[in-house]
Amino acid sequence: MAFTNEQLERYSRHIILKEVGAKGQKKLLNAKVLIIGAGGLGAPVAMYLAAAGIGTIGIADADEVDLSNLQRQIIHATKDVGKPKVESAKETMEAMNPDVTVKTYHTFVTSENIMDIIKDYDFIIDGTDNFPAKFLINDACVMAKKPFSHAGIIRFQGQLMTYVPGEGPCYRCVFKNPPPKDAVPTCKQAGVIGAMGGVIGSLQAMEAIKYILGKGDLLTGYLLTYDALKMEFRKIKLPSNTHNCAVCGDHPTITELIDYEQAECDGVHL
Repeated sequence: MAFTNEQLERYSRHIILKEVGAKGQKKLLNAKVLIIGAGGLGAPVAMYLAAAGIGTIGIADADEVDLSNLQRQIIHATKDVGKPKVESAKETMEAMNPDVTVKTYHTFVTSENIMDIIKDYDFIIDGTDNFPAKFLINDACVMAKKPFSHAGIIRFQGQLMTYVPGEGPCYRCVFKNPPPKDAVPTCKQAGVIGAMGGVIGSLQAMEAIKYILGKGDLLTGYLLTYDALKMEFRKIKLPSNTHNCAVCGDHPTITELIDYEQAECDGVHL
């Protein structure tokens, strides 16, 4: 494909990078990334991936925009209150970059539909806010051999890790099972500073871009944590022995997807 003059100008700051160049920008334009969750994490991810020229971006979310979302979910505006989040996100992304094709899934992602939703995408972003969804995304991506970025935020804290098939532990290797109901406060109960979504979501977008370009070191085998009050990042090496994992191990005991009971906005093991 040949770039138009408008594309050469739009992506000029990418193209002059030796790690990207014209070849890398074409990879981005040909890539397909799915974002599950159009909230505090998914909002900045969607905006940066659209700006970067990811050619096809899927976005899945069953909710409508609520006034309380706007403190952190920057892809939505006051005029969007009551609108499906996927439609609000699509409008913002297409206004930002007409090169991008946005596919929307206004539905809850469940064991019944997730494999069909993720099948055509190169990389998956977990922007959800609850443990049941995170374990479902992990297990589906492992079974479908799809790379994905996990993240979670609460209060002034956040974390992320990246799974690439055959290259490191999955989310379940580290956390095994969802915590008991009510064991971890939700962000509705505990709160979350709005900019946390921007910090951690931007890092997720960066992981997706690096994976597509084939450049740099991904967070495979590591959990990156961030404490905003201390302005402190920690990169924690995860166990490398994944043989006994219930889903990605040598003899998996989880061979079917599980819909755990939902609890809103509790996506961080800290």
